[in-house]
Amino acid sequence: MASDIKRIAAIIAAEIKARPEQAAAAIGLLDEGATVPFVARYRKEVTGGLDDTQLRDLAERLAYLRELDARRATILGSIREQGKLTEELETKIAAAVTKAELEDIYLPYKPKRRTKAEIARERGLGALAEAILADRSLVPAEVALAYVTEEVADAKAA
Repeated sequence: MASDIKRIAAIIAAEIKARPEQAAAAIGLLDEGATVPFVARYRKEVTGGLDDTQLRDLAERLAYLRELDARRATILGSIREQGKLTEELETKIAAAVTKAELEDIYLPYKPKRRTKAEIARERGLGALAEAILADRSLVPAEVALAYVTEEVADAKAA
């Protein structure tokens, strides 16, 4: 965790034109619950004189980078669970610097949502739906009996 704070502090410090120690001190104060105005007014000596604009930028960027890290961990877990994680892919994910870049990398591995219609087709019920649509005089419950299998327990499930 301390190395995470140092890494994030170094990134933010470069962006707000401050020293990493200043950014790390401000992050510590914000993590303790201090607000940006409070830190800007009463903790200048701790932050090495960061002004309110720098602190506000730091707070926004800190939130973004933490969300990015959380999303990165979620994506790594998902791809690892699928058994598709390679060293090259892990390196790409670790190198992503924006959420958009991270999502672009994840897109081919993102699990697709299955609709009820897709599930029914997978169970072989597409023909049942077509038969019912083709002949409206049929009683659906009676026609469905022909489609009862191990996957489809009864006519109601069909």
